Amino acid sequence: MSEWKAKRFWKETAVMEAEGGYSIALDGRPVRTPSKAMLTMPTRAMAEAAAREWDAQTDVIDPRTMPVTRAVNTAIDRVVPEFEAVAEIISEYGATDLLCYRADAPDELVQRQSDQWDPLLDWADEALGARLKPVEGVMHVEQDRAALERLAEQVRALDAYRLTAFHDLVSLSGSLILGFAVTEKARSPDEAWQISRIDENWQLEQWGDDEEAAAMAEAKRLTFLDAARFFQLSETD
Repeated sequence: MSEWKAKRFWKETAVMEAEGGYSIALDGRPVRTPSKAMLTMPTRAMAEAAAREWDAQTDVIDPRTMPVTRAVNTAIDRVVPEFEAVAEIISEYGATDLLCYRADAPDELVQRQSDQWDPLLDWADEALGARLKPVEGVMHVEQDRAALERLAEQVRALDAYRLTAFHDLVSLSGSLILGFAVTEKARSPDEAWQISRIDENWQLEQWGDDEEAAAMAEAKRLTFLDAARFFQLSETD
């Protein structure tokens, strides 16, 4: 038996004002999330981006081509009811931030990490009020509790839509600081992604590419860029 797939049933896609922001109507009928809540978005820019995704669907609806809509569904159905838990999960990355765990050899890799990661730790100290300390190796290092709490406060200050995007920025990069660097525009999304891949890129240079690993890395990169775009849409009206 072939898997059932939803097909396009509407002719007109439109953005409409809704309580709390904007929504999308298909032939005048509002779109809802998988949990049947209204698909409400905080900015017109986000609603228009989601509407373009719906309008681009042809015969069969393909959610993989609808990153904005998927993120809105996640924000409403999953992040809003579990906001504190999601914020805590993200904040915990500060205690084991990628930028703090350094190689002790070879010298070229050590230098690359220092050149790219040290300025970001300095930036976090100045811009976020949180000084994290680096360590050689993989043994856990206790970070300053006050610094971690300052970072957590800034995570909790995000709304559900921005927190949804921020979750992907942090979890995919392995760095709370890199996530903030993107949202605060200290680094572009492309720059931040490459900075998070210093170790992996080093390994590629030494041992060559692996087709399956490369495909997985590219999928993660695109998801990271989608998250950065979604965060921007949540602030642009």
